Amino acid sequence: MDAFAALADPVRRDLVSRLANGSARVVDLAGEHAISRPAISRHLRVLGEAGLVAADDVGRERHYRLERTGLAPVADYLAALEPQPRFDDSVLDGLDLEVRRAVRDRTGTDAIIHTTTEETA
Repeated sequence: MDAFAALADPVRRDLVSRLANGSARVVDLAGEHAISRPAISRHLRVLGEAGLVAADDVGRERHYRLERTGLAPVADYLAALEPQPRFDDSVLDGLDLEVRRAVRDRTGTDAIIHTTTEETA
């Protein structure tokens, strides 16, 4: 199962959010929901198959923790939705440099220094 399908269920999303704050036992997670421990275990199994959680045996108990690397496909998808800049910062820096050179060539160095100090005051 992929991360998107696993996160489609609101209970599983809530479990992932809870495990982002630290590991927990099934009994702890079940106490925070109005569903049974076996149901929580099934949700955790689905999250485990998707690579979103892992279980560590601590004595006779299993502690579940979030596997943040399993969220990489979701993070990549969301990052791809972000608007991309039309220009790289280096292009804008080069444009700024050319504008400053043109102004300096047209008005002289003293006028630029005078204008710049007036703007900052």
